Amino acid sequence: MIRVTKTALVTGGAGGIGFELCKLIAQEGYDIVLVDMNEVGMTRAAAQLNDMAGVAVHTIVKDLSRQESAREIVAELEERGLAIDLLINNAGFGLSGRFVDIGLEAQLNMLHVNISAVVALTRLLLPGMLQRESAAILNVASIAAFQPGPYMSAYFASKAFVLSWSESLGMELEGTGVTVTTLCPPPTDTGFARRAGAGTSIAFRKGLMATPEEVAREAWTGLKKKKVIVLPCLLNKVAVFTGRFLPRKAVTAIAGAMNRQRATGAADGLRIPRRTQETIIPRAV
Repeated sequence: MIRVTKTALVTGGAGGIGFELCKLIAQEGYDIVLVDMNEVGMTRAAAQLNDMAGVAVHTIVKDLSRQESAREIVAELEERGLAIDLLINNAGFGLSGRFVDIGLEAQLNMLHVNISAVVALTRLLLPGMLQRESAAILNVASIAAFQPGPYMSAYFASKAFVLSWSESLGMELEGTGVTVTTLCPPPTDTGFARRAGAGTSIAFRKGLMATPEEVAREAWTGLKKKKVIVLPCLLNKVAVFTGRFLPRKAVTAIAGAMNRQRATGAADGLRIPRRTQETIIPRAV
């Protein structure tokens, strides 16, 4: 039987950038598989997508900080007879504060969601995607991927991995029909800062952040054009370009100044947020 309808899998699709991407994808006729640990939010998002576009929306409740999660997701897809044409690795979260003040388990969970789950899900789904005439992968990194980030050091490093790995993977897949695009958003008004404990930093000031809608639109346009990297917003592009000409130490110092918390005691007594898989993607600077 010939498959006519294409299917997209979106992690962290219950809100923010992930949900806005789902809306754009659904409008072009893709069925959608939502993967998120927020069951209530995901159910609400699925209903909205179905009402809006009339596409089939499947939901999988999964905590991507668990090592087994990627294999469990793929097993569920196989049970439901779903093949993936578009993979959007959007789920991720950040932690703000001095490295030594943030608990080890919290940081390892973050690295698993931001790195290991992305690599595992891509590796497990890629063989099937290569059998399609055309397929695409969108990995959500961050403007944080372009520089070190004191006070969000592990988070910045995780996004640098996503960018570097995605560029390498994309070159390996040239000529196969599968493209890889990396989205590197600026600070975005999604709730990321609050969950990361970065709400008082300069980088996440109201009025300076991008909206999820504008980031998603640029991401979707870039993916369809098969761009390697999508940098939404003019200031985002300027920041990355300018950083190439500044001394590395200066770039690091600027990022640290942007990330450092302004609230009294925030740096010394950091409250570690609960793990989240969100649909945003950070950012720092």
